[in-house]
Amino acid sequence: MPGPKRKNTPPVRKPKNAGATVKRLLKYLGKNKALLIGMIIFVILSSVAMVVLSVVIKPIVDDLLIPAIGQKFSLSLFAGVKKQIIIMGAMAILSVVSSYFKAKCSVLLTARTMNLFRKDIFDSVSVLPIKFYDTRPNGEIMSRFTNDVESVRMFLSQGISQLISSTVTIVGSFIVMLWLSPVLTALVVVMVAIMVVITKFLGKKSAFYFKKQQQDIGVVNGYIEEIIEGQKVVKVFNHEDETIEKFNDINEKLRKASTGANTFASILMPLMNNLSHVNYAITAAIGGMLAIKGFMTPGDIVTFLQNSRNFSQPISNLSQQFNNAIMAIAGAERIFEYIDEQPETDEGYVTLVNAKKDENGVITETDERTGLWAWKHIHRGDGTVEYVELQGKVEFENVTFSYDGKKTVLDDISLYAKPGQKIAFVGSTGAGKTTITNLINRFYEISDGKIRYDGINIQKIKKDDLRRSLGMVLQDTHLFTGTVKDNIRYGNLNATDEQIESAAKLANAHEFIMALPEGYDTVLQADGGNLSQGQRQLLSIARAAVSDPPVLILDEATSSIDTRTEKLIEQGMDKLMAGRTVFVIAHRLSTVRNANAIMVLEHGKIIERGDHDDLLSQKGRYYQLYTGQFELS
Repeated sequence: MPGPKRKNTPPVRKPKNAGATVKRLLKYLGKNKALLIGMIIFVILSSVAMVVLSVVIKPIVDDLLIPAIGQKFSLSLFAGVKKQIIIMGAMAILSVVSSYFKAKCSVLLTARTMNLFRKDIFDSVSVLPIKFYDTRPNGEIMSRFTNDVESVRMFLSQGISQLISSTVTIVGSFIVMLWLSPVLTALVVVMVAIMVVITKFLGKKSAFYFKKQQQDIGVVNGYIEEIIEGQKVVKVFNHEDETIEKFNDINEKLRKASTGANTFASILMPLMNNLSHVNYAITAAIGGMLAIKGFMTPGDIVTFLQNSRNFSQPISNLSQQFNNAIMAIAGAERIFEYIDEQPETDEGYVTLVNAKKDENGVITETDERTGLWAWKHIHRGDGTVEYVELQGKVEFENVTFSYDGKKTVLDDISLYAKPGQKIAFVGSTGAGKTTITNLINRFYEISDGKIRYDGINIQKIKKDDLRRSLGMVLQDTHLFTGTVKDNIRYGNLNATDEQIESAAKLANAHEFIMALPEGYDTVLQADGGNLSQGQRQLLSIARAAVSDPPVLILDEATSSIDTRTEKLIEQGMDKLMAGRTVFVIAHRLSTVRNANAIMVLEHGKIIERGDHDDLLSQKGRYYQLYTGQFELS
C-alpha cells in the first residue's frame, strides 16, 4: 500500500515573525563570538575612520585651500595643516587595514555559520519519520538545502557587516552635520525620512513575492527531479508534450513571482539613488546661500556635503540589502520549518544486545558478536533486568491503521508468524501488503490493536534495536556512491571482507561482481547506473544477507530479476531464509508456493489464509489468482 499522496504545491502563507527569525540567525552567528566581535570592531574602525576623514577636510579647505587661492605653490602653505594631513593619512591606512580584516572575519564567520546551519538542517531531516518523506517531493527538500541556504549565505556574507557599517556611519555623520548646521541637518533628515517611508512601502510589497518565489523554486526543482528520474516512463508513454506543458505552467508561476519580487527590488535602488542626488543638490544650494550670508565657511559646506552623502548613502545601501534580507528571512523561515519538524519519537525501553549463555543456560550480555541476540528488558517497577533470547515470533492482534486518520488501510488484521516460518502476502495493489511490513518496522504507528515481537509490544522496543533485528529487501533498490563492497557492507558496518563475499555468493551476486572492472572495489555511481536492474537487486539481497537478521522482509525482492536468475538464487535464498521468520510480498505466486502460510488481502482485510494446497482446495480468490481466472492489478 503506498503512503499518503504527495503535495506538489505547498500553500502560500503570510510571512512569519521576521524578528524571531532574525534572532535565530543571530544565535548562529553568536556561536563564533570571537569572529563576530572581531568583525564588529573592524567594521566600526573602518566606519569611524571614514567619518574622521570627512571632518579633517574642514581645516584643510579653510586653512589651506582658501588662503592658497591666487598664491604661488609653497611648502610653507602646508605648515598650518600638517597635523590634519598626518591624521588624514593615518585614517586612510586605518580604513584600508580595517576593511581587510573586516572582510576576512566576515568570510570566516559566514563559512562557519553556514557549516553549522547545514549541519542542523541535515541532522534534523535525518531523524524525521518516513511520513515526512512520503508527503514531500525530493526536489522540494533539496531546495531548502540549496536555494534557501544560499539566500541566507549571501545575506550573512554582506548584509551583517553592511548593517553595522551603515549604522555607525549614519550616527557619526549625523553628529558631525548637527555640529556644523542644525538647519541643513533638519533638511537632510526630512529627505532621508521620505526615503525610509518609500523603502518600507516597497519592501512590504516585495516581501510577499520573495516568499512566493522561494516556494515556487522548490516546486520547480521537485518537478524537474521527478521528471528526470522518470524520463524512461515519460518517453515510453509519449508524454513529452504534457510534461513540457505542466513544466511551463509551474515555471510561469515562478516567473510571475520572480517578476513581482524583482520589479519592486529594481525600482527601489534607483529611486533611492535619485532621491540621494536630489538631497545632495538641495543641500549644496542652501548651504551655498548660508556660506554667502556668512553663517558657514567653505570648509563647513564641503564637510557637511561629504557627511550628508555619508548619511544618505548608507540608507541606499541598506535599501539594497533590504531585498537580500527579505530573501534570507524567507529562506531561513523555510529552513527553520524543517529544523523545527518533530523528529521521530521513540518511547521504547527494551533494547537488543549481543548475548551468550553460561554453562547453566542463563543468558548474559556481551560486547562480542556471538551470533546470539537477546532483548534486554529493564522492568520499570523494580529495575530488575531480564534477558529474553530473540526468536522471531511476530503477532498482529486486531491491528487497524490509517495514513490520514480518515481512510482505513488495514482493518482488524490478526496473524501469527512462528520462528522460522515463511509468511506470504498476496493481493491487489493497494490491498495493504506493504503497509503491514511498514508497521512491523514502526515506520508508521498503528491506530488500534497490538503488534508483538517475541511477546513484547513493539512500542516498548527501541526503534533502532527493532529495525536492527529486521532485514529488508525493497522492491525499489537504492545504491550509494561508493564501492560494491561498501554497498553490501551497509547492511552490517562491522562485516569483514569474507562475510561480504559470503553474502554475495548467497545472493548469487559474486559471479557478476567478479566480472566488474575492479570486482568488489568497483565504484558505483548514479545509484548503480552501470548495473542492470537485476544486478542492483542482487546487491540489495546481499546487503540484507550480510546483516544476518532473525526476521527477513522481502517486498517484491525478486520483481526485477528474470526467471532464469530467480531460479539461480532460489537455493541461496532458501539458505538465507533458513531458521528465520520471513515475510514475503510477491506478485509471482510461484515464489510463495512453499510458504507456511499465505495471506490473501483485499481492501485492507485478510479474506483467505492457509498454505498453498489449502487455498487451492478452497477454490476462492487465491485459486482464481493461481489458475489465472483473476489477475492481480
